[in-house]
Amino acid sequence: MANEKKTGSSAKKQMRSAARLFATQALFQMEASDTALDTVQEEFETHRLGMELDGDTYSEADIDLFRDLLHEAVNRQAKIDQLTDAALKETWPIARIDPTLRALFRAAGAELLTQKTPPKVTISEYVDVAKAFFPEGKESKFVNAVLDHMARTAQPDAF
Repeated sequence: MANEKKTGSSAKKQMRSAARLFATQALFQMEASDTALDTVQEEFETHRLGMELDGDTYSEADIDLFRDLLHEAVNRQAKIDQLTDAALKETWPIARIDPTLRALFRAAGAELLTQKTPPKVTISEYVDVAKAFFPEGKESKFVNAVLDHMARTAQPDAF
């Protein structure tokens, strides 16, 4: 019974992690292709989440978290971008950073502003997302520093 509970908890964690990764990908796709939220969301839900595509199997994801992150990132983009800009150097605003990182910061910012996830968990999860996109590692340190600053601004009582 305890092992069953642990397995269920592990599966739920993996589904939440997958939702974060897919939200980052979807936000990137929206910006890169100038495609509307509803169109990209439907494409991910219909053709990617839990599906096989070109021999790759995409993980199951927490669909509610995926949807929440997408919608909140779009609805709160100005606020999230302000938080991100405040964490970046003045000479390097959000508009100048890599579009994948911009999408990651928007997804993470949406989670920091709207979800009950502890900030340290959010930061750790999105550092892992950064490692998935940038396996060299230097970007993950950058993501950690920016998200730490964003979290301390968005949720100062959590630290």
